[in-house]
Amino acid sequence: MESLYTALLYLIQPLVWVRLLLRSRKAPAYRKRWAERYGYCKNKVQPNGILLHSVSVGETLAAIPLVRALRHRYPTLPITVTTMTPTGSERVLSAFGKDVHHVYLPYDLPCAMNRFLNTVRPRLVIVMETELWPNMINALHRRHIPLIVANARLSERSARGYKKLGGLMRRLLNNITLIAAQNSEDGERFIALGLRRSQLSVTGSLKFDISVTPELAARAITLRRQWAPHRKVWIATSTHDGEEAIILDAHRKLLASFPDLLLILVPRHPERFSDAQQLVRKEGFSYTLRSSGEIPSASTQVVVGDTMGELMLLYGIADLAFVGGSLVERGGHNPLEPAAHAIPVLMGPYTFNFKDICARLQAADGLITVTDADSLVKEVSTLLTDEDYRLWYGRHAVEVLHQNQGALQRLLQLLEPYLPPRGH
Repeated sequence: MESLYTALLYLIQPLVWVRLLLRSRKAPAYRKRWAERYGYCKNKVQPNGILLHSVSVGETLAAIPLVRALRHRYPTLPITVTTMTPTGSERVLSAFGKDVHHVYLPYDLPCAMNRFLNTVRPRLVIVMETELWPNMINALHRRHIPLIVANARLSERSARGYKKLGGLMRRLLNNITLIAAQNSEDGERFIALGLRRSQLSVTGSLKFDISVTPELAARAITLRRQWAPHRKVWIATSTHDGEEAIILDAHRKLLASFPDLLLILVPRHPERFSDAQQLVRKEGFSYTLRSSGEIPSASTQVVVGDTMGELMLLYGIADLAFVGGSLVERGGHNPLEPAAHAIPVLMGPYTFNFKDICARLQAADGLITVTDADSLVKEVSTLLTDEDYRLWYGRHAVEVLHQNQGALQRLLQLLEPYLPPRGH
């Protein structure tokens, strides 16, 4: 089975190149650093440290507190953070700068993976969430390098898919040192696929271990004073194709009742920034781009958030937030980032990527579900009109965040046996 998988992987490489070139038409970064995708990364990394893989933006955000804590605990240990996408890459560089080394994780080809591991020579590998690459797992096992899957989640749908792999899945799981699952349901799904109970630990979700730093709060207050000292502001983030039209339709209706309302619209992917801008222009809204550095005037109706790494700052200037990927079937994005600012969180019905977190928020009156433009208008109107109602939802959202923190400390304790004594 493994040899068939590897053969297929080699066969489809020309298609992979075509896909990279096609994606590079909208995001030119896909055309760069191809050598890294085949394990060539000499002089870009420092060996004998920790290798942490976070496939894209969401996983990278969850990894930020972990990487900072590891840097603090093991200051002499080099850390290499890998991603698969340019947006993930951008996020790593903006979050850590020169504190970590960064390259793309190579494709799961034996030659590329061995070349990569020969250069990085990690003493511990941490994979965020559930990126299970058979050749990588087997290569690490052969080299006796511990592999820990942190913040692991496994949806019912993914578990059904993995189950079809039968014995291959069991062998792969047995070659993993430890899986730190977000909750017991996810943990039991790994067990059902063949993971030994001794390889499982339930730590909770790292996504809860975020906080608004005093520096970020101060920047947000300054920006709010500049942008909208006497206006209400709502933000719609991580939006996908099809969602911006719904958001703008809702905003037009809201402006009839709240003429000075400001919308901050932040598409999920940088390659769609220009699409969102064109749609805002076509719909006839007065707008500015965040990247222009212009301060919105009293007549500005929309700010298009077309910068990277500023989401937490922009949440800080809003009175309430809609989190996208949830009105279309993308599974939703992280509702805990706006919750950290104690503002009400709205999402559509498609939240399967954050099922457990959304269920907790919903149960505690920390999340409002909308289904279309009209229900969005209704809920946003109520929140803008009734300050007590708005503060109630915001307070409950941040309480859920605080009540579920602690995953980071539990994970750090699990990692200790695989790392040198602290202070060495």
